[in-house]
Amino acid sequence: MSDPIFVYALSTCPWCHKAKKYFEDKGVVFEAVDIDLLPDDESDRLAAEAFELSGSRAYPVVRIGGEVIVGFLPERFDQLLEAEA
Repeated sequence: MSDPIFVYALSTCPWCHKAKKYFEDKGVVFEAVDIDLLPDDESDRLAAEAFELSGSRAYPVVRIGGEVIVGFLPERFDQLLEAEA
């Protein structure tokens, strides 16, 4: 797999928890950050990065390869994981 999977999340977001659990349960290596738990300057930077990628303020924002998915969409995650394999 070329680029690591990255999950922009909020600690209070149930869909973010589901997305991270999905990748854990699949045994997929990924990186995740709970933006709301970071110091203000880092939180602001990553929130802006997630917004720039997604065009949305919704979470989670999941980057798989060159694709960006907003929300918990396991069917789409599966498609992209298969394409990356």
